[in-house]
Amino acid sequence: MVQTPVRQMTLEEFLKLPETKPASEYIDGQVIQKPMPQGHHSIIQVELGIELSLALRRNGIATTFSELRCTFGGKSIVPDLAVFENHRVPSNNGKIENVFTIAPDWTIEVLSPGQSVSKVLKNINHCLAHGSQMGWLIDPNEQSVIVSRMSHNTEVIDESQMILPVPGFAAAIELSIEQMFKWLDVV
Repeated sequence: MVQTPVRQMTLEEFLKLPETKPASEYIDGQVIQKPMPQGHHSIIQVELGIELSLALRRNGIATTFSELRCTFGGKSIVPDLAVFENHRVPSNNGKIENVFTIAPDWTIEVLSPGQSVSKVLKNINHCLAHGSQMGWLIDPNEQSVIVSRMSHNTEVIDESQMILPVPGFAAAIELSIEQMFKWLDVV
């Protein structure tokens, strides 16, 4: 399935629409529905979310959100996983807000079949331009991760034993390509 624009509208009009499943994003004046996650996408997203939550949220460092709408810089995107350092999580009276109008500290996307790599990388670059520390694009078919950072060149990690780079606040996480793609195995 190729992501195609649904229709042209303003961001304000888009934000008044009911949510769709799978989620729709507002990019450059167009509404684009994300593809429905399939098996590889789904298990990597779930397992990685668990890993990050165990290492970060339980230690009071950061919170990982799955499929969270983030609206900032004229776009409204829904990363597969959005990680925010706890001091940046929008809150009211100690409770997490529903609306996020800032970029995540770490944005993570899992490529779905037929999904455009360049469109996903544009979303990651948008996050980086608005304060994200790092972006990952996980490609299950290639068993690789494209790592993007503002201060470094984009790199493709595909060697099985290589430990994936993480933002500084997530230094406790040590995950190799091999460990990540073992999640695709039937247990």
